[in-house]
Amino acid sequence: MIQLLFTVLAAEAAVAATLLFKTPLRKLAVLALDRLKRGRGPVMVRTVAATVLVVLASSLHSMAQIRGRAEGELDGAGVVGLTPTDQVLLARHLLEASLMGYSLFLALIIDRLHNYVKDIRRLKKNLEAVSKQNKTMLEAATHGKSEETEPDQKDISGAKLDT
Repeated sequence: MIQLLFTVLAAEAAVAATLLFKTPLRKLAVLALDRLKRGRGPVMVRTVAATVLVVLASSLHSMAQIRGRAEGELDGAGVVGLTPTDQVLLARHLLEASLMGYSLFLALIIDRLHNYVKDIRRLKKNLEAVSKQNKTMLEAATHGKSEETEPDQKDISGAKLDT
């Protein structure tokens, strides 16, 4: 299970790094996440996350039991200590719990990064559309002013000729 968790963690870190930097892979990652968030994808992701959370809680509970069992035992010198087997079990549970926690955290980070990238893309499109509209309005306003000023200049020049 530890190897699987390391693989999942590496894949999630790669996706998060892909979303952080503007590369050609970012668009592909965003499209993949968009497809994942359609249909049954969110239900499946929540189910897997809930399962990982339950296994994480179980691992934390096992660690607490090992610690509680160690506190109840005294060795010959009257010092509380863990047996070598308990030390190995505790280390394994700690590693599993850490990897599961990091995996859940990275999944949350990926979700937020995906939303931020989509929002940035949407805001850039809106900004381009507004700036284009503003540019056309300014051009129309400047053309309108030049057309208005040209007849005035003709009237003034014509008035000078009449007098």
